[in-house]
Amino acid sequence: MRSIKNIGRFCKNDHNGFIINDASLDKIDTRFFELIEKVIDTYRHQMGTDLHSVYIRGSIPRGLGIPEVSDLDTLCVTNKALKDLDLDWVNNAEQKLNKDSSCINGVEMSFFNLDDICNTKRFSIIPFMIKTHSVCVYGEDLRNQLPAFKADAALANEHIINLESNFVQAKEDLRGNEDKEDILDCCVWIMKIIIRAGLALVMEKEKQYTRDLYPAYEAFSRYYPEKKEKMLQALEYAINPIENTDELIFYLNDMGKWMIETSEEWLLLHNPHKERNGDLKRND
Repeated sequence: MRSIKNIGRFCKNDHNGFIINDASLDKIDTRFFELIEKVIDTYRHQMGTDLHSVYIRGSIPRGLGIPEVSDLDTLCVTNKALKDLDLDWVNNAEQKLNKDSSCINGVEMSFFNLDDICNTKRFSIIPFMIKTHSVCVYGEDLRNQLPAFKADAALANEHIINLESNFVQAKEDLRGNEDKEDILDCCVWIMKIIIRAGLALVMEKEKQYTRDLYPAYEAFSRYYPEKKEKMLQALEYAINPIENTDELIFYLNDMGKWMIETSEEWLLLHNPHKERNGDLKRND
């Protein structure tokens, strides 16, 4: 069982308050290089001319990757619309990459269309992730074409607006589920959402952003000390997921009620007329 440690950090801001991307090729541990090359080769072989670029995001390009513990999260930008692509090969490719490498916990391959990435009329989490948390490892680097982002209401809104739907989906996925790995994946997924939503509730006061769980937990706890233990439990579940679906659903009903009520108050204050509809696919 992994112990909870004070690791991770807030993103740095520039003098105008915009988030600085601290990911770089130089920070990637050399032990991950061979796997990254295999991932790039897989994208190139399967995508051909439909492949625009590939990015690595998360802890590894920030120099925080832990061999055998960290995931290798990749973003593939495509020239063709996703509906016109055949992606039936992805699951088998991920399984093969995971089997062939012991240096990571798992490989995630995700796909986003170039036109959608470059359409920045409204806030979208993927352009944000490319701009602030990713490094380009193949193809044309889009980061300089994307706008700068701040730790503000627009960013907080992205982590709050679908929170209730996320809780509903998580409980639906857990009830009656006998697939151990799927239960563990769901546990990690929803707990990360809860912790990051907790940070989002206080983001405008903090004026800081992080995807790292411990500093997000600490920031939330400063403003909601009465919920500190409950958020600590979410952190424990995220680091050491459990198979007990009854225990997880009980927690989601308990902490979820408060989180949903508090997020609804936040949403009414910041965007009372906005409809909440989003992609509820599990991802990091």
